[in-house]
Amino acid sequence: MRVFKFGGASVKDAAGIKNVYSVLQTAGYEDVLLVVSAMGKTTNALELVIKNYFDKSPELQSSVQEIKKYHNEILLDLFEDEKNEVFAAVNAQFAELEYFLAHNKSPNYNFVYDQIVSYGELISTTVLSHFMNFMGIKTQWLDVRNFVKTDSNYRDAEVDWELTQQNISKNVKRKILNITQGFLGSDENNFTTTLGREGSDYTAAIFAYCLNAESVTIWKDVPGVMNADPRYFENASLLNQISYREAIELAFYGATVIHPKTLQPLQKKEIPLYVKSFINPLLPGTSVSKGATLEPYMPCFIVKRNQLLLSLSSIDFSFIMEEHISEIFGLFHEYKLKVNLIQNSAISFSVCIEDKFDNFKDVNAILSKKFKVDFTEHVTLYTIRHFDEKAAHTVEENKTVILKQVSTETMQIITQES
Repeated sequence: MRVFKFGGASVKDAAGIKNVYSVLQTAGYEDVLLVVSAMGKTTNALELVIKNYFDKSPELQSSVQEIKKYHNEILLDLFEDEKNEVFAAVNAQFAELEYFLAHNKSPNYNFVYDQIVSYGELISTTVLSHFMNFMGIKTQWLDVRNFVKTDSNYRDAEVDWELTQQNISKNVKRKILNITQGFLGSDENNFTTTLGREGSDYTAAIFAYCLNAESVTIWKDVPGVMNADPRYFENASLLNQISYREAIELAFYGATVIHPKTLQPLQKKEIPLYVKSFINPLLPGTSVSKGATLEPYMPCFIVKRNQLLLSLSSIDFSFIMEEHISEIFGLFHEYKLKVNLIQNSAISFSVCIEDKFDNFKDVNAILSKKFKVDFTEHVTLYTIRHFDEKAAHTVEENKTVILKQVSTETMQIITQES
């Protein structure tokens, strides 16, 4: 089998859904499993529903109605007859969502998040499956929660590989177009879990691993994996081939094209991953597989904006020892601060961190009791894999460099725009 993943941008409207049909006509759909994300910005819209729910906001109902209206307009564009059973199927899913909002008793934010946000994927795949059937392609709609089993770490669940393998091996039919949801799973009590933001790529890898798939293709609105983000760098170039190891390195440093967890199961079974354009499906795209590190070989640039550079030094000029570093990293873990660079000397310790959940204020209060704390907000971290002098100059030009770290293959530069 082949596994195809379509993200939210590819199914954001009726034209996108029709284009998925066209891509399948070009690429083939027998023995294919589609993993599909929520439509467009639906996940963000459902996050607003969650916020309104916990804030007991009078806007709660209108935020749900906005999502209903968005999906209903897509349905009306796709299907000629409002009596088509897809309308009832989607309405039933919205009724389930509204029932949960009215009857939930759990105060656990992460639990509630997973139960609500999952409707984005459930509805998008329902619409896509019905449209494929309407266009003459017979599909099997799979509720991924019956297949991918996880622990109960809501919003970042760990996969139970043994149970998941059994479910997928027994219940996925071949010789038909299977359609399922990315990002979701369920725990031992059958409550919905999610695999972390952007986890749909990971879902595709899970199915590919369990099915011993021929390949995974991630269909995107770009021609493949570029050596730099075209928003920040002129003349970004397409990478034709990347090794698994190099792709994992790029993901580790923050490249967003491939989800970090996606690559490990594929590498274990040497299943190639292709990143291709859903706009031009005949273009070759990028392959991630065993082989050359990079082809063509060139510097690769990764940009992480809105970082925080934190420097700690001992108040009494004593050394910062292992027990101090252990305590510091314990706090980072507890408060969900992601560390993207580390540099230390005898009496100081610097880290570049990402404060997604606005927890640094609390961490700073704790650290200030033991250390002298200096920090600079809103810095930019550039990582250059396979750097050369020209690449470094490209990054440093017209910027204030406040920290630079170099290893054999990688240069990291923290800047403030000047």
